[in-house]
Amino acid sequence: MCGSFLLIRNRFNSKLRSIDLYPQSFSISKTKTITTMSSSTISVSEKVQPELDKGLDCWSVFSPASGHMPSDSLNLGQGFMNWAPPEFMKQAAKDSIDEISANHYSIPKGRVNLRKAISKHYSESFGLDRPLDFDSEVVISSGANFGIYASLLAFVSKDDEVILIEPFFDQYVRNVTFCGGKPVYVPLRPPTDAGTKNVSSKEWRLNIDELKAAITPKSKVIIINTPHNPVGKVFTIEELNEIGKVAEEHNLFIIADEVYDCLTFQEPHTRIASLSASLWNRTVTVGSAGKSFAATGWRIGWCIGPAEILRPITAAMTRITFCSVSPLQEALATGFEIAQKENFFEIQRSEYLARRDTLLKFLDLLGLPYTVPDGSYFVLVESSKIKIPSEFEILELIKNRSRDWHICWFIAKVAGVVCIPPSDFYSSDHVSIGENFIRIAFCKDLELSSHLFVNFFIYINPFFSDTHSLWRWMDVLSMIFSKSEDILLV
Repeated sequence: MCGSFLLIRNRFNSKLRSIDLYPQSFSISKTKTITTMSSSTISVSEKVQPELDKGLDCWSVFSPASGHMPSDSLNLGQGFMNWAPPEFMKQAAKDSIDEISANHYSIPKGRVNLRKAISKHYSESFGLDRPLDFDSEVVISSGANFGIYASLLAFVSKDDEVILIEPFFDQYVRNVTFCGGKPVYVPLRPPTDAGTKNVSSKEWRLNIDELKAAITPKSKVIIINTPHNPVGKVFTIEELNEIGKVAEEHNLFIIADEVYDCLTFQEPHTRIASLSASLWNRTVTVGSAGKSFAATGWRIGWCIGPAEILRPITAAMTRITFCSVSPLQEALATGFEIAQKENFFEIQRSEYLARRDTLLKFLDLLGLPYTVPDGSYFVLVESSKIKIPSEFEILELIKNRSRDWHICWFIAKVAGVVCIPPSDFYSSDHVSIGENFIRIAFCKDLELSSHLFVNFFIYINPFFSDTHSLWRWMDVLSMIFSKSEDILLV
């Protein structure tokens, strides 16, 4: 054991010496005017200027492509897969290129074949006692994010308020402000013991009284994300009914961001639009091919809702992109058909569940508390026991950011593992809720998760505050060396 410990210590010291503790700074331009070659100046719009002024976001730092992460870092932060879409999807894409019509414009609301396929796949889950009308109740968008943006553009006027449940997908904020709206924030609150033990995502609660207190005469929209990124919470029927009642009482338009609807691990996903005719009539439900078929670069999403809601959304889409990518729409239509025949979504769900459980087992061995996600493909890990050495240099431009930024920087530089600081998904008033967590994605293969485990044990575990973890660290290192061909430990 002593020999193994000395070997690892030497490896660790070598790794630490190789770390650039004084990385070069970088800056983001905040120029409010553009100087052209003729020396005239053009002012930036008041909608886009805040985007230039906001400073760093987590993607500017915690991405292997940013230039600030180690070149060989393991990307367990960003929510895209490190495997290809299923073979039947790739083949359908190749075949669609050979169709002449699929290489040209589609109508703005999307290809007929895809809208029919979505109607067939989703109708039952909306509880309408009839099929979705593919011609008027399904619209194709250039990615789910664009579907959300177009929905806001269709219904939000200047100074209208949009309620965002924290933590949120960070695109929501700029989607709202680009439309002239004002974000209003209401947090999910974790249980008080989330820092000391594993908790369920069910225990993260939305306080309905807080939600009601956020309502003003200017409130227009509420965005609900279930299954939730990054908490992994799948809202229950009771919780959705409470939110729906508030929306009905205050005549709020509901945007249901349900891009992870096929990735639930406990109870089945419930759509808020399915709970009553009244909620159906005020809700647009947004879905994603990227999340459903491991094809995030295809940029195809869809909006489902009553015709009266989809007409203005389609009008907004028409003036921005006109249509989504035609051949990939046809490929996706074929993909839905084959997925049903081959039970693809159930198989995929079981594979994600295995990845989740493997990652959670590794976190248990590390002794790091976490929130067990019931849906999506992210885990929030509580990082309080990781102590950054006082001599470790934090990037100058993030020194004034919250603790989770510093922890993610430390982990990336010392262990070569990229995680995401979730405080970026909160308003300034509620940053403290997220600053002790880090977000880890398990939309990665098991080999990558095993590398995370080994790197954490070797390089991060020595900085844990609890003394007993050192002995656990040495024990597991012994297991690793004795099982060099089988480090998954599953």
